[in-house]
Amino acid sequence: VQLQASGGGLVQAGGSLRLSCTASRPTFSSYYMGWFRQAPGKEREFAAGISGDGGGTSYADSVKGRFTISRDNAKNMAYLQMNSLKNEDTAVYYCAAGRVPLRAPRHYNYWGQGTQVTVSS
Repeated sequence: VQLQASGGGLVQAGGSLRLSCTASRPTFSSYYMGWFRQAPGKEREFAAGISGDGGGTSYADSVKGRFTISRDNAKNMAYLQMNSLKNEDTAVYYCAAGRVPLRAPRHYNYWGQGTQVTVSS
């Protein structure tokens, strides 16, 4: 599966962004999708995940209530709606696909190239 993330940019604190992830394969719906982020000098961390059928979602405590993950299997797309953005949300965001609904990056087989999100004060 090839993944391509897009939608990052510069936004003021309190603003919103919507990230998109395009998958190359029609078997997209069989994969659990995750959004991860990595800030400078920090490890890559799980932000949100969604089951193959979209019925189950999971969020890191740091983004719960502000971010919403979704997917459209007909379009082979996954999304991350980010609201009420904070300075600490600044990071490179990656989408990833895996077979199990776990949070550790090592469980994900396929990764997009990353998109930069910068939140300014």
